[in-house]
Amino acid sequence: MSLGPVMLDVEGLVLTDADRKRLLHPQTGGVILFARNYKSPQQLKALVEEIHSIRNPRLIVAADQEGGRVQRFRDGFQRLPAMGLLGDLYDKDRQKSIDLTQQVGWIAASELLFYGIDLSFSPVLDLGHKISTVIGDRAFHTDPEAIVHLANAFIRGMQQAGMEAVGKHFPGHGSVEGDSHHVMPFDRRTLGTIESHDLQTFRRVIKTHLTGIMMAHVIYEKVDEFPAGYSPFWIQQVLREQLKFDGIVFSDDLSMSGAASVGGYAERAKVSLQAGCDMLLVCNNPQGADEVLDYLSNYNNPVSQLRLVRLHGRPDKQHQKLFSSKQWLQSVQDLHDFMDESELTLSDDLFDSSNI
Repeated sequence: MSLGPVMLDVEGLVLTDADRKRLLHPQTGGVILFARNYKSPQQLKALVEEIHSIRNPRLIVAADQEGGRVQRFRDGFQRLPAMGLLGDLYDKDRQKSIDLTQQVGWIAASELLFYGIDLSFSPVLDLGHKISTVIGDRAFHTDPEAIVHLANAFIRGMQQAGMEAVGKHFPGHGSVEGDSHHVMPFDRRTLGTIESHDLQTFRRVIKTHLTGIMMAHVIYEKVDEFPAGYSPFWIQQVLREQLKFDGIVFSDDLSMSGAASVGGYAERAKVSLQAGCDMLLVCNNPQGADEVLDYLSNYNNPVSQLRLVRLHGRPDKQHQKLFSSKQWLQSVQDLHDFMDESELTLSDDLFDSSNI
């Protein structure tokens, strides 16, 4: 059974019969886990092992473990800084920030891989303008040059651990005020402005190495009438043809308000795939997930299937000794020193378990 084009969530700490039925559907290709799916490292490992045992090739298991206010697994995991704090360090000590960012990428990916998780949807490649509260300090910086240096360092760390990187949110969510989880955001800038600012980070990081890209639920109204994730212009003309990206294109969550502009769940899936997405996220709405799976019952895209198998995690043979390794101990100490220096405090009320 090949991997399908749909990534779903599951209900809780263990799989239910309904979860298993959906995961066995031939159009399912992956699972995304949220904070509600986590109680302890041991529970997480058992859950992921069961998910992996359901199918061959095994389903891709993913999470949003960016750091800062978007970190799904906390107690028992290293607390990761918001990427904006690494950007602040960049302004003070460029090389130190690049080195530490690579360590943070390695820590984040290594820890997830240890518990069997294949993928983290990171890094954020958006510009960190204050106008965008949903992005804000999730972004490394406001300067594309700084973002490129730090994002590439983070990706080097992920790859060193054995995990591929998924940049988000193409072609850039950091310059709009609206939060696409709740509304449809509109970006009223020209294509030339977007190309000279937001697209610079994607263009340059793609040239280095990027296996996946997640689309933005944003309408760039002076460029195209459709949200980017539904837009052949943004996916096929800009991303594929102009930027030469040959990796996996993810939709953002089709349950978000920013995805509702084209109709129900089946229509959202249809338009996303026609625009050029390889994998669709459908979260926090079991009925919507069932509608998408039923609609896609006869769907087949061999090119997307070949792309998706690249996302499985590949930890090295010594990974079971991770937490006693010299690299882990030194990297964690450097991270803790930075957190202490930054006087980092994270409030639980900033943590949104539905945020993707």
